[in-house]
Amino acid sequence: MCGIAGIFHCGTIKPVDPARVERMCDAIVHRGPDDSGVWTAPGVGLGFRRLAIIDLAGSPQPMPSADGRAMLVFNGEIYNFRELRRELAGLGAQFRTDGDGEVILAAYQQWGVECLARLNGMFAFAIYDLQKRTLFLARDRLGVKPLFMAQLSDGSMAFGSELKALLAHPLLRRESDPLAVEDYMTWGYVPEHRSILKGVEKLPPGHYRLLRHDAAPAAPVRWWDISFAERARGKPADLEAELLHHLREAVTSRMTADVPLGAFLSGGVDSSSVVALMAEASRDPVKTCSIGFDVAALDETSYADEVARLFGTDHHTRTVSSDQFGEIGRLAAIFDEPFADASALPTWRVSQLARETVTVALSGDGADEAFAGYRRQVFQAHEEQARRWLPAGLRRSVLGSLGSIYPKADRAPRSLRLKTTLLSLAGSGAEGYARGLSVTPPELRHGLYASEFERSLGGYRAEEPLIRLMEQAPARSGLDRAQYADLTFWLPGDILTKVDRTSMAASLEAREPLLDHRLVEFAATLPENLRVHGRQGKYLLKKAMRRYLPENILYRPKQGFVTPIAEWLRGPLASEARAIATSAALARTGWFKSAAVSAAAEAHISGRSDHSRLLWQMLMLDRSLRHLGVAS
Repeated sequence: MCGIAGIFHCGTIKPVDPARVERMCDAIVHRGPDDSGVWTAPGVGLGFRRLAIIDLAGSPQPMPSADGRAMLVFNGEIYNFRELRRELAGLGAQFRTDGDGEVILAAYQQWGVECLARLNGMFAFAIYDLQKRTLFLARDRLGVKPLFMAQLSDGSMAFGSELKALLAHPLLRRESDPLAVEDYMTWGYVPEHRSILKGVEKLPPGHYRLLRHDAAPAAPVRWWDISFAERARGKPADLEAELLHHLREAVTSRMTADVPLGAFLSGGVDSSSVVALMAEASRDPVKTCSIGFDVAALDETSYADEVARLFGTDHHTRTVSSDQFGEIGRLAAIFDEPFADASALPTWRVSQLARETVTVALSGDGADEAFAGYRRQVFQAHEEQARRWLPAGLRRSVLGSLGSIYPKADRAPRSLRLKTTLLSLAGSGAEGYARGLSVTPPELRHGLYASEFERSLGGYRAEEPLIRLMEQAPARSGLDRAQYADLTFWLPGDILTKVDRTSMAASLEAREPLLDHRLVEFAATLPENLRVHGRQGKYLLKKAMRRYLPENILYRPKQGFVTPIAEWLRGPLASEARAIATSAALARTGWFKSAAVSAAAEAHISGRSDHSRLLWQMLMLDRSLRHLGVAS
């Protein structure tokens, strides 16, 4: 795992200062503390920071091709590089190293941009073709590895693995984008189609971009998409066997490393499944790590301990408590952009714990998206049945009216929290899912916005891109569309951003076997009743893992990596909640009504409402603004 950065002049050729590229790389030294390198030529500069995982003594970057006609910087891992190497050698390619970077170069020279379809892995890379004088930027299918880009005032395109690499460039403007603030307040993160800074872009997952010196920057081109349009045929037992084959292939392929390797273990179905298959494939005890909390109701370490005993792992545990709140500034700096998934704190801590004994850790991320493991997906499947029975006009007039007046019962049992369900059913399936996926609903966030900020949005609502995405999805059903949204919108924007930044902050490589594209493509073809069965999500996955895991691990209620933020903000962090409304960084923006923010804090502290997610959003936004030093 590594960090990359670079500068490319579009429409002209100007010298690139290698010291400038070096400063961009130094800003992401945590991604690659083992080695570094910079290469420049007229109009282009490539930089690299290395975390050595495979071919420890070789594979320096920037890396030239064997014939010297192309130059590569690469962040990620290609899990089928040995098979590709054999194929390419048979076609005449020559290799000087034992790593996967040189295989990417040879594949590009053999197949051009079509090489992407042959790569099984997580990656973001840049290849400069000295003959064609073009820069080839590419990102993996699901967006495991990030790539930021910005066109600068001197005509150059700067790129890097993290926003902080671009922030090291003196020509980058630090002006906030109000549409990104609306996106962030809706989702709790800035999605892939936006950046908190105007002029900064993210190369979308499954896309590449070709840049030329003699032309303006070309738009990104999609090279891969997930499709739910087809259905697998076969007996459930046969599909279960095929699923298990894909799972084993995904896990074992990610166990290749020349450094110590382990796994994150929460005690849930997904991480436990990964650990079970690792233990099956390994002679030595698997090294596992878990994080607990100081609030007993949210602590899952007992389940992780049970799985660790079952498979005889070398297990390590650590506890996260409210007294670690002082690290929130460092946490904000890790992400650069505001990021309010509260599980980022324990994910960072478990990455630090893992790094004490390993350099690579496998995670269980991706199964909920691929196999319909979220409650919201199960609800969506059942709500779509109701939408088919109830006319749209009736739903909008009757259920919409009921939803608008129904009280928000934060502390009631889930079955009595009808407000969100009524409002969801009142709209289309895409509208309802967007509401269910959002952190802060439109009526609440627009009640916080100052009038001038509201006008700057020009009527934009953050739900609109997600609704369009779902309506245009290659899918057959509402459940298909929900999973498509989770895989292409939520997963890269939230889950993969969280894991990449927190693991890389600890100089740890995290690998996601349950996001092997072959496994994800297979899961997308499963009949709906093998994904959601009654009220049970991930039905076939759990059925396949019964030979490995006990019932209480497979079928206990899903909790997720939940941080006790609500309790902390009512107790030891109540003063922090009250201080949000008068924060200097937020006040300078003029984006919010301080009285409305203060009222939300008091309602939460008193227990009248649960505004924990909103308050955490505001806290992280405040700390991010301090870190970025942006102009509103």
